[in-house]
Amino acid sequence: MAPKTPIPVTEPFLPPLEEFVEYLRGIWERNWLTNQGPLVRELEVKIQEYHQVDRPVHCVANGGLGLQIGMKALGVGGEVITTPFTYVATASCPLWEGCSLVFADIEPTYLTLDPEAVEAAITPRTEAILATHVFGNPCEVEALQSIADRHGLALVYDASHAFGVRYQDQSILAYGDLSVVSTHATKVFQTVEGGFVVAKDPAVAEKVEWMRRYGHKGFEDYHGVGINGKLSEVHAAMGLAQLPHLSKIIQRRREIASTYRSAIESINGLEPVPLRDLESANHAYFPVLVGDDCPLSSDDLYDQLRANGINGRRYFYPLISDFPMYRGLPSAQSTDLPVAADAAERVICLPIYPELHKADQVRIIEQLQP
Repeated sequence: MAPKTPIPVTEPFLPPLEEFVEYLRGIWERNWLTNQGPLVRELEVKIQEYHQVDRPVHCVANGGLGLQIGMKALGVGGEVITTPFTYVATASCPLWEGCSLVFADIEPTYLTLDPEAVEAAITPRTEAILATHVFGNPCEVEALQSIADRHGLALVYDASHAFGVRYQDQSILAYGDLSVVSTHATKVFQTVEGGFVVAKDPAVAEKVEWMRRYGHKGFEDYHGVGINGKLSEVHAAMGLAQLPHLSKIIQRRREIASTYRSAIESINGLEPVPLRDLESANHAYFPVLVGDDCPLSSDDLYDQLRANGINGRRYFYPLISDFPMYRGLPSAQSTDLPVAADAAERVICLPIYPELHKADQVRIIEQLQP
């Protein structure tokens, strides 16, 4: 681990090469590269055990496909209420599936979907709520579940940032009707590309199982229409090689986050986004909000970091609702999304990853000063 220039906002953790190669040797010996091979099945079992959930895990080629397949398995095809403060996939995947989007505002503390805004946005056409555990911060799951139950709506979580996160002493994946986790290379746990789906209803979980493999039912029969959403054995090998190191990965992220928080206490105008449950956080990101009392604007601070070789990122600026393909929606007006619009203008995510050198973190903190 050595200092870097530029310092990336994130970087994948790579297991020792020999551990990964050992899995590759098995793939070569079996000559089984894809189509639900033994490593994929092993990874699914180990992910389920890690999260301690009684919902089966179904690995997919990426989180976006997982969200598309999950929505299809739930039978959602109408109006979906979601957040504008998230990665674009949260909105584009249901839209790709022919759903209509309605944006609702976020709450100002944890920046997750505001239950009151969600309930106000419900119409007779609403079929689902799609909420993101932003930065790995759990949504207000009890309030959202209550709303979904009262109105007969599906409750789907984009848990792309939330691998390993727990809330109220259970996995965040135990909430809602369906959750999708990304295991992209930028995530806390990665399989290079990939993701997985967990569903509450066994019938929905069974649909996810066959929908991800073109609907196959054996070699000559089909359950129905599906798509190629399979994870390969090589990707599963990376995941299996990562799992034994996961506690070390999260602990190192926790240390980096703690150092940031201590340093930022003495910097006027910078406020870390709080964690709803600090003890079980995975520290996937370290977002700060730039306040009016900061000597530098968010734009100026971002530029200062970049000019000094520090690649902070403005997650999530601009809002999805400001994208050309969404800004014409009735719910996309920033005046109706004041909290999200304000957060997008003020947020900067600081670099955080296990191999971040201590000297690099000192450099980052120095550049946060005016």
